[in-house]
Amino acid sequence: MSEQNGKVHLTISDGVAAILIDRPQARNAMTWAMYEELGAICTRIAADPSVRVATIRGAGGEAFVAGTDIEQFSTFKGGDDGIAYEQAIDERVGQIESLPMPTIAIVEGWAIGGGLAISAACDFRIATPNASFGVPIARTLGNCLSMKNTARVVAAVGVPTAKRLLLLAETISAAEGLSNGFVTKVAEPGALDDEVASMCKRLAGHAPVTMRVSKEAIRRLVNAGLPDGEDLIRTAYGSADFKIGVNAFLDKQRPQWTGA
Repeated sequence: MSEQNGKVHLTISDGVAAILIDRPQARNAMTWAMYEELGAICTRIAADPSVRVATIRGAGGEAFVAGTDIEQFSTFKGGDDGIAYEQAIDERVGQIESLPMPTIAIVEGWAIGGGLAISAACDFRIATPNASFGVPIARTLGNCLSMKNTARVVAAVGVPTAKRLLLLAETISAAEGLSNGFVTKVAEPGALDDEVASMCKRLAGHAPVTMRVSKEAIRRLVNAGLPDGEDLIRTAYGSADFKIGVNAFLDKQRPQWTGA
């Protein structure tokens, strides 16, 4: 791994579970171990009736989560590795989405790839003005999202913006996210903690059962009847272009796509 291992921390205080993704030297890029830690934390707080709200934040103030650590993809041999990876990511992101209490993503800086998926799995997003959201894999790696994560992105930002993210490899700003409803509130860095505390207090005062069943109803609607997408994942992760993209990323070069 090119950067030292990160950690995912949990602090519970006054009914708020604060999850901190802590690898700022790598823009909080997620390792396999960090995904496992995140999953274990979700399991723990899902079973804790004292938790009324959960927040997720990246350490350092410059990034929420800059996706998955790309170096880990260098060991992939073909499409089946991609399927196993996407299934694992679906499980972890699904745990966030399925938490029984309201969740808030606190986004400072980049929320890219897996970071966008994690933020989209939360119920609300409070962002600083410099926050940006994207899935630039068409430009960088040549892989793809799973059907579930594609559905989450489409549900969060709409079809036209999802195509800009996935095909044009654009990023959207906090201001644009606010205008289309994806971002709940934009706050200056100095006011961010107060805005988060205010929303946590508001949510903690609402009926927990109503919020839990309403969340689950929305989750079922978003995920209802999703078609299988393993053929698409196998095609992308099994392509020569994916290997080209990973190697170019690690070598800090621009990939030369072949279409194969």
